Amino acid sequence: MPETMVAPSILSADFSNLKKDIEMINGSPADWIHVDIMDGVFVPNISFGFPVVKAIKQHSKKPLDVHLMIKDADHYIEEFKKVGADNISVHFEACTHLHRTIHNIKHHGMKAGVAINPHTPIHFLEDIINDVNIVLVMSVNPGFGGQKFIEHTFNKILSLKELIKTTGSKAKIEVDGGVDLDNALPLVRAGADVLVAGNTVFSSPNPLETIKYLKDPL
Repeated sequence: MPETMVAPSILSADFSNLKKDIEMINGSPADWIHVDIMDGVFVPNISFGFPVVKAIKQHSKKPLDVHLMIKDADHYIEEFKKVGADNISVHFEACTHLHRTIHNIKHHGMKAGVAINPHTPIHFLEDIINDVNIVLVMSVNPGFGGQKFIEHTFNKILSLKELIKTTGSKAKIEVDGGVDLDNALPLVRAGADVLVAGNTVFSSPNPLETIKYLKDPL
């Protein structure tokens, strides 16, 4: 089984000392830095915009995995590319013309992902699964960090893995929300390729060791 990818979520970092936390991630075996963008419309919270993403990119040695929890994502794709996004995932529930949005992301030279909320069935992705690089499965309701993991996520991952297999898709399965040291191994066994971890990493007494464990929980 290939090594699990880990994407620490910068939303849980210490914003009074962001450079220090980014340098910690740079020195870790983490694969991406996960960046949550929230607009207060699609989700009931606001995070940060282009200047903060640009500042993260200036210090980061890891690719930026940008998760857009926003309405009208198409208006901002090019600007996120300019400030340093390497991957962009948009929400199935927020995109009226998902196919066009996905190909717009790819047109700008980034990996394209589709994110789904906990209530969205996997079979809704049948017509887009071969167009995306990433499927981001939300294991909490999007908008806030530190929520309790939704157990039904395991079944969704199994269903998604089967869809990927039967369609020949190359999409990676990314899981975001409530990922911790207890559920990391079951998630990987179910088929998760990328684990997003916020509080689990940044509230750890030893973030580097936590990232190492998430990379190889087997």
